[in-house]
Amino acid sequence: MNVPDDLRYSAEHEWVRIEGNRARVGITDYAQDALGDIVYVDLPTVGTPVTPGGLLGEVESTKSVSEIYAPLGGTIAAINDSLTAAPEQINQDPYGEGWICELELAEGAGVEALLDPAAYRDLTAG
Repeated sequence: MNVPDDLRYSAEHEWVRIEGNRARVGITDYAQDALGDIVYVDLPTVGTPVTPGGLLGEVESTKSVSEIYAPLGGTIAAINDSLTAAPEQINQDPYGEGWICELELAEGAGVEALLDPAAYRDLTAG
């Protein structure tokens, strides 16, 4: 399982790449592997405010439908439109082309509550 050291993670298996006051969000390699072949992604709407733990969207696979939760608070600033036509990008490149959305971070966004790579590896080791 791939857990890049330059990212932070949520206990719900989302990854976060923070750059300034923005954060790119996706689901982890662990999550995409557990879901199986992803066939549909319900993306959030740009401009929508989110709170940590709030619903961002859904990922549908051949096995199940899973909700995607906001790992941080903020406003949806961008979405990965390419997932509409090619949701399998999440399986193929979860930390690259398979990103889901970008958040404009709110003050007190909750960054301190995210897991570091070692803690996420411990979470998924069982």
